[in-house]
Amino acid sequence: MAKSREWPRVGVVGAGAVGCYFGGLMARAGAEVIMIGRKSFVEAVKTSGLLMDTLHFRERIRVDASTELSAIREVDVILFCVKTTDNGMAARELASVMKTGAIVVSLQNGVDNVDQIRAAAQIEALPAAVYVAASVPEPGSVKHVARGDLVVGPGTEQTRELAEHFGAASIPCRVSDNIEGELWTKLLWNCALNAISAVGQARYGRIAENVDTRNLVEAVVNEVFAVAWAARIVLPGLEDAKAGMTGAMKIATQMSEALSSTAQDINRGKRTEIDSLNGFIARRGAELGVPTPMNQALSTLVKLVERR
Repeated sequence: MAKSREWPRVGVVGAGAVGCYFGGLMARAGAEVIMIGRKSFVEAVKTSGLLMDTLHFRERIRVDASTELSAIREVDVILFCVKTTDNGMAARELASVMKTGAIVVSLQNGVDNVDQIRAAAQIEALPAAVYVAASVPEPGSVKHVARGDLVVGPGTEQTRELAEHFGAASIPCRVSDNIEGELWTKLLWNCALNAISAVGQARYGRIAENVDTRNLVEAVVNEVFAVAWAARIVLPGLEDAKAGMTGAMKIATQMSEALSSTAQDINRGKRTEIDSLNGFIARRGAELGVPTPMNQALSTLVKLVERR
């Protein structure tokens, strides 16, 4: 444990799989971490600690936990990990308790969370593209099966210092001056795989193995690229839709055992974030005059399953 490093105090708002994984790694490295979550989570963590079952270790990590957002009044860095559907409510409540100068980092799916947080509560959050396959098998535990890296931006002294803290906690973190493009790249992977995983109840490896689902992924990727092009978004490292398809299959192979967060939400009877994924592409495409029938269909199907 890195005792000598001067760690910021860290708060996790939304102690789900993402918040527990990244917050847990920071606590394991020596940071003081408090996680805000549901009563069952808080009770489990207070009793036995946070169980982290990762690709590299299996340990119980001591972290503080509370159901009350006011418990993070004195933290320096806030990992904002709520579902996108809760952005407005959570941001307004956070604004009433966070200290002046605290850094808020959005570790969420979608591309417009920072805008939503700002509109709801005048909080200037930092965007991050998140790559991790993790789940919560039971309250107080997180199961990690692939990756676990971040991209933050733009390149400022603040984001570089933040990246150093993540790196010291064994979280690979890259700083990008094209963070909008990075978020859209992550959106591309989510649109390509999440809804199909949810509707088909399929892990990513099965999607990559099947010719028909690969064809469906390709159609989705083509639409996302068309919308990004119309919106003048540059996707870093992806010159065309063919490269996007190759990247999507690479992600599916890297995370072959992952079941999408959308599928996990449906299995728990929770509202999904599909409006921030394929639904977002369908809406943005309509605004820009770009047809997106595959993304519209997947969004509609997920909502049908969700309402069941």
